[in-house]
Amino acid sequence: MSRRAPLSVVLTLILAGGVGCSGPAENSSASRSSRGAVKVPSCGQQLSIAQPPERVVTLDQSSTETLLALGLQDRMVGTANLKTKIAPQYRAAYDKVPVLNPKILTGEQLRAASPDFVVSSFTDLYTKDRAGTRKELRELGLPSFVSAVDCPEANDPGLTPFERLFQDYENLGRIFHAKDRAAALVSEQRKVTGRAAKTREDLVGRPSVVWVYSVFNGVPYVGGRGGMPSAMSSAIGARNAFDDVKEEWPEVSWEEIAKRDPDVIVIGDLSERGTPGDSAGEKRAMMREHPVVSRLAAVRKNRIIQVPGIEMDPSVRTVHALQRFVDGMKDLGYVR
Repeated sequence: MSRRAPLSVVLTLILAGGVGCSGPAENSSASRSSRGAVKVPSCGQQLSIAQPPERVVTLDQSSTETLLALGLQDRMVGTANLKTKIAPQYRAAYDKVPVLNPKILTGEQLRAASPDFVVSSFTDLYTKDRAGTRKELRELGLPSFVSAVDCPEANDPGLTPFERLFQDYENLGRIFHAKDRAAALVSEQRKVTGRAAKTREDLVGRPSVVWVYSVFNGVPYVGGRGGMPSAMSSAIGARNAFDDVKEEWPEVSWEEIAKRDPDVIVIGDLSERGTPGDSAGEKRAMMREHPVVSRLAAVRKNRIIQVPGIEMDPSVRTVHALQRFVDGMKDLGYVR
């Protein structure tokens, strides 16, 4: 890699049609530390950022869409790992950014782009056989950012995933001299989570929910404890059926789902990714055809809510999934 300054990148959440972020970042000296650099924590590392990044590479669609939501496409020199179609409001901007790899980015591809910062929503994209470990990148002079949502052990354990996401916005808003913009985005997000919280008052009982993200080789992956599905369930007062499993996306069996006998099943649609079992239609068919799962009341009575799969992860779209979940629970009669 060529020499590069220790820079970072912003990961901010925006509602579709919400706060506009197409203008240049604010140039505020108040966002800098007394030594001239912004210092922010990121998953066990303390980043010291002298100035906003100029050549950013994103390792996943969630971080890609976040930067596009902020109007930062002119600072992006590469994207990777597209799971589904880019949201329509970001498509024109996305088309201007090089796609280094539609799948998982390699270390060689990352270095070839000569970035000054790399950002990912997920720690597992920073491995030797992928982009490289964060330690390796740091030794090469390339700082990296990971969302606090995927690194709860390095943050206040009392924070919800949404609060950790808000923490990201505030820290990264400082990095890009966009504190006002970040504050506005947090405000918009709190409106959505606040409306969801009010649903608790009208919730009928405490329904249990299973969130089915993907099915690989016939095996379902569901929302466990600590992830966004758990947070969305808790937000309205429902119970995530797999909250006893301390993994964000544990691999389980259909029989185990049947044992939990959920009141509602939320399925993610990842049709464009193209792997067998990714589409919502395939998941519905598997549940209807399974000799045990097909007997569940949630399947027989079609108490199934469909959301885009990518919205189950922390991203610019997560609040959209939360709102769809609330609306779905209302349609199913679980909210008075």
